Amino acid sequence: MPIRFLTAGESHGPELNIIVDGIPAGLELRAEDINKDLKRRQCGYGRGGRMKIEKDQVIFTGGVRNGKALGGPISVRIINNDYKNWSDVMSPERIDANKYESKFVSKARPGHADLSGAIKYNHEDIRNVLERSSARETTSRVVAGAICKIYLQQLGIEILSYVLRIGKVGIDIEQLSSDYKDLFLKAESSEVRCPDLKASEDMKKAIDEARSRGDTVGGLTQVVALGLPVGIGSYTHWDKRLNGKIAGVLMSVHTVKSVEIGLGKKVSELYGSEVHDQIYIDPKWDSKKLRYMRKTNNAGGIEGGMSNGQPIVCTVATKPIPTLIKPLHSVDIKEKTDTQAHFERSDICVVPAAGVVLEAMLAYVLADLIAEKFGGDSIVELKNNYDNYLELCYQR
Repeated sequence: MPIRFLTAGESHGPELNIIVDGIPAGLELRAEDINKDLKRRQCGYGRGGRMKIEKDQVIFTGGVRNGKALGGPISVRIINNDYKNWSDVMSPERIDANKYESKFVSKARPGHADLSGAIKYNHEDIRNVLERSSARETTSRVVAGAICKIYLQQLGIEILSYVLRIGKVGIDIEQLSSDYKDLFLKAESSEVRCPDLKASEDMKKAIDEARSRGDTVGGLTQVVALGLPVGIGSYTHWDKRLNGKIAGVLMSVHTVKSVEIGLGKKVSELYGSEVHDQIYIDPKWDSKKLRYMRKTNNAGGIEGGMSNGQPIVCTVATKPIPTLIKPLHSVDIKEKTDTQAHFERSDICVVPAAGVVLEAMLAYVLADLIAEKFGGDSIVELKNNYDNYLELCYQR
Protein backbone atom coordinates (compact mmCIF):
# COMPACT_ATOMS: atom_id res chain seq x y z
CA MET A 1 0.00 0.00 0.00
CA PRO A 2 1.55 3.33 -1.00
CA ILE A 3 1.98 6.21 1.40
CA ARG A 4 0.41 9.48 0.30
CA PHE A 5 -0.43 12.76 1.93
CA LEU A 6 -2.65 15.75 1.28
CA THR A 7 -2.48 19.20 2.79
CA ALA A 8 -4.95 22.07 3.01
CA GLY A 9 -4.99 25.56 4.45
CA GLU A 10 -3.76 29.06 3.70
CA SER A 11 -0.86 31.02 5.17
CA HIS A 12 -3.12 33.30 7.22
CA GLY A 13 -6.14 31.00 7.39
CA PRO A 14 -7.51 29.43 10.59
CA GLU A 15 -5.38 26.28 10.45
CA LEU A 16 -3.39 23.82 8.40
CA ASN A 17 -4.72 20.32 7.79
CA ILE A 18 -2.75 17.22 6.87
CA ILE A 19 -3.89 13.69 6.02
CA VAL A 20 -1.30 10.92 5.76
CA ASP A 21 -2.52 7.59 4.41
CA GLY A 22 -0.71 4.23 4.24
CA ILE A 23 1.04 4.23 7.61
CA PRO A 24 0.81 0.69 9.05
CA ALA A 25 -0.92 -0.08 12.31
CA GLY A 26 1.19 -0.16 15.43
CA LEU A 27 3.66 2.57 14.50
CA GLU A 28 4.31 4.62 17.64
CA LEU A 29 3.51 8.28 17.07
CA ARG A 30 3.93 11.03 19.63
CA ALA A 31 3.10 14.66 19.03
CA GLU A 32 6.34 15.80 20.66
CA ASP A 33 8.43 13.89 18.11
CA ILE A 34 6.74 15.68 15.23
CA ASN A 35 6.83 19.02 17.02
CA LYS A 36 10.63 18.77 17.21
CA ASP A 37 10.87 19.00 13.43
CA LEU A 38 8.29 21.79 13.34
CA LYS A 39 10.47 23.77 15.74
CA ARG A 40 13.57 23.05 13.64
CA ARG A 41 11.75 24.43 10.61
CA GLN A 42 10.98 27.67 12.46
CA CYS A 43 14.54 28.24 13.62
CA GLY A 44 17.47 29.64 11.69
CA TYR A 45 19.29 32.92 11.37
CA GLY A 46 17.50 35.24 8.96
CA ARG A 47 13.92 34.16 9.66
CA GLY A 48 11.19 36.79 9.82
CA GLY A 49 8.62 37.98 12.36
CA ARG A 50 6.08 35.28 11.55
CA MET A 51 8.24 32.72 13.33
CA LYS A 52 7.79 34.68 16.57
CA ILE A 53 4.01 34.46 16.24
CA GLU A 54 3.51 30.82 15.34
CA LYS A 55 4.26 28.06 17.84
CA ASP A 56 3.44 25.16 15.59
CA GLN A 57 2.07 22.15 17.47
CA VAL A 58 0.32 19.14 15.96
CA ILE A 59 -3.11 17.99 17.06
CA PHE A 60 -3.98 14.45 16.01
CA THR A 61 -7.65 14.27 15.00
CA GLY A 62 -7.78 10.78 13.53
CA GLY A 63 -5.84 7.59 12.90
CA VAL A 64 -3.92 7.56 16.19
CA ARG A 65 -5.02 6.02 19.48
CA ASN A 66 -3.02 5.60 22.67
CA GLY A 67 0.13 6.75 20.89
CA LYS A 68 -0.05 4.28 18.00
CA ALA A 69 -1.25 4.41 14.41
CA LEU A 70 -4.46 2.49 13.79
CA GLY A 71 -3.76 1.68 10.14
CA GLY A 72 -6.23 4.17 8.68
CA PRO A 73 -5.66 7.74 7.47
CA ILE A 74 -3.88 9.92 10.03
CA SER A 75 -5.34 13.41 10.24
CA VAL A 76 -3.54 16.34 11.84
CA ARG A 77 -4.29 20.00 12.37
CA ILE A 78 -2.04 22.94 13.21
CA ILE A 79 -3.60 26.17 14.44
CA ASN A 80 -2.39 29.40 12.80
CA ASN A 81 -2.00 31.84 15.70
CA ASP A 82 -1.78 34.77 13.29
CA TYR A 83 -5.30 34.12 12.03
CA LYS A 84 -6.76 36.31 14.74
CA ASN A 85 -5.14 39.27 12.99
CA TRP A 86 -6.55 38.21 9.62
CA SER A 87 -9.98 36.84 10.51
CA ASP A 88 -11.84 39.39 8.36
CA VAL A 89 -9.38 39.27 5.47
CA MET A 90 -9.37 35.47 5.37
CA SER A 91 -12.96 34.82 6.41
CA PRO A 92 -14.53 31.88 4.55
CA GLU A 93 -17.87 33.67 4.77
CA ARG A 94 -18.89 36.49 2.44
CA ILE A 95 -18.18 39.81 4.18
CA ASP A 96 -18.08 43.50 3.33
CA ALA A 97 -15.19 44.12 0.92
CA ASN A 98 -14.22 47.24 2.87
CA LYS A 99 -13.06 45.00 5.71
CA TYR A 100 -10.27 43.50 3.64
CA GLU A 101 -9.62 46.20 1.05
CA SER A 102 -6.37 47.22 2.75
CA LYS A 103 -5.03 43.69 2.24
CA PHE A 104 -6.03 43.47 -1.44
CA VAL A 105 -2.97 42.64 -3.54
CA SER A 106 -2.64 43.56 -7.20
CA LYS A 107 1.12 44.10 -7.46
CA ALA A 108 2.87 40.89 -8.49
CA ARG A 109 6.21 39.77 -7.09
CA PRO A 110 8.82 38.53 -9.58
CA GLY A 111 9.97 35.03 -8.69
CA HIS A 112 6.68 34.14 -6.99
CA ALA A 113 3.50 32.41 -8.13
CA ASP A 114 1.63 35.75 -8.11
CA LEU A 115 1.28 36.69 -11.76
CA SER A 116 1.02 33.22 -13.31
CA GLY A 117 -1.39 32.09 -10.60
CA ALA A 118 -3.63 35.13 -10.96
CA ILE A 119 -3.86 34.61 -14.72
CA LYS A 120 -4.34 30.82 -14.49
CA TYR A 121 -7.06 30.90 -11.82
CA ASN A 122 -8.64 34.20 -12.98
CA HIS A 123 -8.10 35.97 -9.64
CA GLU A 124 -8.29 39.74 -9.35
CA ASP A 125 -6.87 39.69 -5.83
CA ILE A 126 -3.38 38.11 -5.83
CA ARG A 127 -3.88 37.25 -2.17
CA ASN A 128 -5.95 34.31 -3.43
CA VAL A 129 -2.70 33.00 -4.94
CA LEU A 130 -0.07 33.95 -2.38
CA GLU A 131 -1.96 32.53 0.60
CA ARG A 132 -1.72 28.99 -0.72
CA SER A 133 1.55 29.30 -2.67
CA SER A 134 3.24 30.65 0.47
CA ALA A 135 6.01 28.58 2.01
CA ARG A 136 3.78 28.32 5.09
CA GLU A 137 2.55 25.19 3.28
CA THR A 138 5.89 23.53 4.04
CA THR A 139 4.78 23.31 7.67
CA SER A 140 2.34 20.63 6.56
CA ARG A 141 5.03 18.83 4.60
CA VAL A 142 7.25 18.72 7.68
CA VAL A 143 4.42 17.01 9.59
CA ALA A 144 3.95 14.34 6.91
CA GLY A 145 7.71 13.94 6.60
CA ALA A 146 8.19 13.60 10.35
CA ILE A 147 5.69 10.73 10.38
CA CYS A 148 7.58 9.12 7.49
CA LYS A 149 10.88 9.57 9.34
CA ILE A 150 9.48 7.67 12.32
CA TYR A 151 8.32 4.95 9.92
CA LEU A 152 11.80 4.71 8.34
CA GLN A 153 13.53 4.70 11.71
CA GLN A 154 11.82 1.37 12.47
CA LEU A 155 13.96 -0.07 9.66
CA GLY A 156 17.18 1.68 10.64
CA ILE A 157 16.92 4.37 7.94
CA GLU A 158 17.83 7.95 8.90
CA ILE A 159 17.36 11.26 7.08
CA LEU A 160 19.78 14.14 7.75
CA SER A 161 20.62 17.56 6.33
CA TYR A 162 23.06 20.44 6.75
CA VAL A 163 23.86 23.71 4.99
CA LEU A 164 26.87 24.02 2.68
CA ARG A 165 26.47 27.56 1.40
CA ILE A 166 24.56 30.79 2.04
CA GLY A 167 25.05 33.43 -0.62
CA LYS A 168 28.73 33.59 -1.51
CA VAL A 169 29.89 31.97 1.74
CA GLY A 170 30.34 28.21 1.65
CA ILE A 171 32.40 25.26 2.75
CA ASP A 172 34.49 23.11 0.42
CA ILE A 173 32.31 20.14 -0.54
CA GLU A 174 35.32 18.14 -1.76
CA GLN A 175 36.95 18.41 1.65
CA LEU A 176 33.77 17.51 3.49
CA SER A 177 33.82 14.52 5.83
CA SER A 178 31.77 11.45 4.88
CA ASP A 179 30.71 11.06 8.52
CA TYR A 180 27.22 12.36 7.82
CA LYS A 181 25.94 11.90 11.35
CA ASP A 182 28.77 14.01 12.71
CA LEU A 183 28.10 16.72 10.13
CA PHE A 184 24.42 16.70 11.07
CA LEU A 185 25.07 16.94 14.82
CA LYS A 186 27.46 19.86 14.32
CA ALA A 187 24.93 21.58 12.06
CA GLU A 188 22.15 21.24 14.64
CA SER A 189 24.13 23.45 17.04
CA SER A 190 24.61 26.17 14.41
CA GLU A 191 22.13 29.02 13.85
CA VAL A 192 22.50 28.53 10.12
CA ARG A 193 22.66 24.70 10.33
CA CYS A 194 26.19 24.60 8.93
CA PRO A 195 28.64 22.03 10.39
CA ASP A 196 31.60 24.43 10.08
CA LEU A 197 31.83 26.96 12.94
CA LYS A 198 33.86 29.57 11.06
CA ALA A 199 31.68 29.34 7.96
CA SER A 200 28.57 29.64 10.17
CA GLU A 201 29.69 33.02 11.45
CA ASP A 202 30.52 34.21 7.94
CA MET A 203 27.12 33.02 6.73
CA LYS A 204 25.41 35.07 9.43
CA LYS A 205 27.34 38.11 8.24
CA ALA A 206 26.17 37.43 4.68
CA ILE A 207 22.57 37.36 5.91
CA ASP A 208 23.09 40.60 7.84
CA GLU A 209 24.51 42.23 4.73
CA ALA A 210 21.50 41.13 2.67
CA ARG A 211 19.20 42.55 5.34
CA SER A 212 21.02 45.88 5.29
CA ARG A 213 20.56 46.01 1.50
CA GLY A 214 16.85 45.24 1.77
CA ASP A 215 17.60 42.01 -0.08
CA THR A 216 17.39 38.25 0.40
CA VAL A 217 19.90 35.41 0.01
CA GLY A 218 19.75 31.74 -1.02
CA GLY A 219 22.08 28.81 -0.56
CA LEU A 220 23.02 25.17 -0.86
CA THR A 221 21.91 22.27 1.34
CA GLN A 222 22.91 18.63 1.43
CA VAL A 223 20.28 16.09 2.42
CA VAL A 224 21.28 12.48 3.10
CA ALA A 225 19.57 9.14 3.67
CA LEU A 226 21.52 6.52 5.66
CA GLY A 227 20.71 2.83 5.92
CA LEU A 228 18.69 2.43 2.72
CA PRO A 229 19.16 -1.12 1.39
CA VAL A 230 20.08 -2.16 -2.14
CA GLY A 231 17.30 -2.23 -4.71
CA ILE A 232 14.90 0.58 -3.82
CA GLY A 233 13.61 1.99 -7.10
CA SER A 234 13.90 0.20 -10.44
CA TYR A 235 15.55 0.26 -13.86
CA THR A 236 12.51 -1.35 -15.55
CA HIS A 237 10.53 1.85 -16.28
CA TRP A 238 11.53 5.52 -16.47
CA ASP A 239 8.98 6.54 -13.84
CA LYS A 240 10.22 3.98 -11.31
CA ARG A 241 13.80 5.27 -11.18
CA LEU A 242 14.81 6.36 -7.69
CA ASN A 243 16.83 9.37 -8.84
CA GLY A 244 13.85 10.70 -10.80
CA LYS A 245 11.48 10.26 -7.88
CA ILE A 246 13.86 11.93 -5.44
CA ALA A 247 14.60 14.83 -7.77
CA GLY A 248 10.89 15.34 -8.34
CA VAL A 249 9.91 15.67 -4.69
CA LEU A 250 12.91 17.82 -3.78
CA MET A 251 12.29 20.13 -6.74
CA SER A 252 8.71 20.57 -5.55
CA VAL A 253 9.90 22.44 -2.45
CA HIS A 254 9.48 26.22 -2.49
CA THR A 255 12.63 28.09 -3.64
CA VAL A 256 14.45 24.95 -4.90
CA LYS A 257 16.04 25.49 -8.31
CA SER A 258 18.37 22.52 -8.72
CA VAL A 259 18.95 19.03 -7.32
CA GLU A 260 22.21 17.10 -7.72
CA ILE A 261 22.81 13.50 -6.69
CA GLY A 262 26.33 12.42 -5.77
CA LEU A 263 28.89 14.39 -7.76
CA GLY A 264 26.09 16.12 -9.66
CA LYS A 265 27.24 18.42 -12.44
CA LYS A 266 30.88 17.69 -11.62
CA VAL A 267 30.55 14.39 -13.53
CA SER A 268 30.66 16.48 -16.72
CA GLU A 269 34.26 17.51 -15.93
CA LEU A 270 35.81 14.13 -15.10
CA TYR A 271 36.86 10.90 -16.81
CA GLY A 272 34.74 7.82 -16.28
CA SER A 273 37.55 6.28 -14.27
CA GLU A 274 37.28 9.22 -11.86
CA VAL A 275 33.49 9.10 -11.59
CA HIS A 276 32.33 5.52 -11.19
CA ASP A 277 32.54 3.84 -7.79
CA GLN A 278 34.63 0.68 -8.12
CA ILE A 279 33.33 -2.45 -6.42
CA TYR A 280 35.28 -4.74 -4.07
CA ILE A 281 34.62 -7.78 -1.92
CA ASP A 282 34.40 -6.59 1.67
CA PRO A 283 37.18 -8.39 3.62
CA LYS A 284 35.16 -7.84 6.81
CA TRP A 285 31.94 -9.28 5.40
CA ASP A 286 29.64 -11.28 7.62
CA SER A 287 26.09 -12.49 7.14
CA LYS A 288 24.68 -9.30 8.64
CA LYS A 289 25.75 -6.94 5.86
CA LEU A 290 26.25 -6.70 2.13
CA ARG A 291 29.21 -8.66 0.75
CA TYR A 292 30.25 -5.87 -1.63
CA MET A 293 31.74 -2.48 -0.83
CA ARG A 294 32.79 0.81 -2.47
CA LYS A 295 35.64 3.12 -1.47
CA THR A 296 33.86 6.14 -2.97
CA ASN A 297 30.26 7.30 -3.30
CA ASN A 298 30.37 9.54 -6.36
CA ALA A 299 27.03 8.12 -7.51
CA GLY A 300 25.36 9.39 -4.35
CA GLY A 301 23.99 5.94 -3.54
CA ILE A 302 22.04 5.47 -6.78
CA GLU A 303 22.97 3.43 -9.87
CA GLY A 304 20.62 2.48 -12.70
CA GLY A 305 17.68 4.11 -10.94
CA MET A 306 18.13 1.99 -7.82
CA SER A 307 19.76 2.39 -4.43
CA ASN A 308 23.09 0.55 -4.20
CA GLY A 309 23.38 0.34 -0.41
CA GLN A 310 25.47 3.47 0.06
CA PRO A 311 24.21 6.75 1.54
CA ILE A 312 21.84 8.69 -0.70
CA VAL A 313 23.44 12.13 -1.03
CA CYS A 314 21.60 15.04 -2.64
CA THR A 315 22.84 18.62 -2.95
CA VAL A 316 20.04 21.14 -3.37
CA ALA A 317 20.19 24.81 -4.40
CA THR A 318 17.57 27.22 -3.09
CA LYS A 319 17.05 30.68 -4.54
CA PRO A 320 16.71 33.89 -2.51
CA ILE A 321 13.05 34.29 -1.61
CA PRO A 322 11.15 36.74 -3.83
CA THR A 323 9.64 39.05 -1.18
CA LEU A 324 12.16 41.89 -0.82
CA ILE A 325 12.14 44.83 1.61
CA LYS A 326 13.29 46.92 -1.37
CA PRO A 327 10.80 45.60 -3.93
CA LEU A 328 11.71 44.76 -7.51
CA HIS A 329 10.09 46.33 -10.57
CA SER A 330 6.79 44.70 -11.51
CA VAL A 331 3.23 45.39 -12.66
CA ASP A 332 -0.13 46.18 -11.11
CA ILE A 333 -2.65 43.77 -12.67
CA LYS A 334 -5.62 45.89 -11.57
CA GLU A 335 -4.38 49.25 -12.82
CA LYS A 336 -2.39 47.72 -15.73
CA THR A 337 0.59 49.90 -14.89
CA ASP A 338 4.28 49.49 -14.08
CA THR A 339 4.97 49.60 -10.37
CA GLN A 340 7.03 48.09 -7.57
CA ALA A 341 6.26 44.58 -6.33
CA HIS A 342 4.08 43.95 -3.29
CA PHE A 343 5.88 43.55 0.03
CA GLU A 344 4.61 41.62 3.02
CA ARG A 345 6.42 40.58 6.19
CA SER A 346 9.15 38.21 5.09
CA ASP A 347 12.37 36.33 5.82
CA ILE A 348 15.84 37.30 4.66
CA CYS A 349 17.13 33.72 4.42
CA VAL A 350 15.26 30.41 4.62
CA VAL A 351 18.15 28.08 3.75
CA PRO A 352 18.52 26.60 7.29
CA ALA A 353 14.79 25.89 7.42
CA ALA A 354 14.73 24.55 3.86
CA GLY A 355 16.91 21.63 4.96
CA VAL A 356 14.20 20.46 7.35
CA VAL A 357 11.63 20.56 4.56
CA LEU A 358 13.97 18.70 2.21
CA GLU A 359 14.43 16.03 4.89
CA ALA A 360 10.66 15.69 5.06
CA MET A 361 10.25 15.23 1.31
CA LEU A 362 13.13 12.75 1.03
CA ALA A 363 11.66 10.80 3.95
CA TYR A 364 8.27 10.78 2.26
CA VAL A 365 9.42 9.43 -1.11
CA LEU A 366 11.61 6.76 0.49
CA ALA A 367 8.85 5.69 2.88
CA ASP A 368 6.44 5.43 -0.05
CA LEU A 369 8.85 3.21 -2.01
CA ILE A 370 9.57 1.06 1.05
CA ALA A 371 5.82 0.62 1.58
CA GLU A 372 5.34 -0.28 -2.08
CA LYS A 373 8.09 -2.92 -2.03
CA PHE A 374 7.54 -4.49 1.38
CA GLY A 375 3.87 -3.87 2.12
CA GLY A 376 2.50 -4.70 5.52
CA ASP A 377 -0.72 -3.57 7.20
CA SER A 378 1.03 -3.60 10.57
CA ILE A 379 4.50 -2.47 11.57
CA VAL A 380 5.28 -6.07 12.63
CA GLU A 381 4.46 -7.41 9.17
CA LEU A 382 6.49 -4.65 7.52
CA LYS A 383 9.57 -5.44 9.63
CA ASN A 384 9.30 -9.17 8.92
CA ASN A 385 9.11 -8.57 5.17
CA TYR A 386 11.99 -6.12 5.32
CA ASP A 387 14.21 -8.40 7.38
CA ASN A 388 13.56 -11.32 4.98
CA TYR A 389 14.66 -9.15 2.05
CA LEU A 390 17.84 -8.05 3.85
CA GLU A 391 18.73 -11.66 4.58
CA LEU A 392 18.44 -12.49 0.87
CA CYS A 393 20.59 -9.47 -0.07
CA TYR A 394 23.31 -10.33 2.42
CA GLN A 395 23.67 -13.87 1.07
CA ARG A 396 24.31 -12.72 -2.53
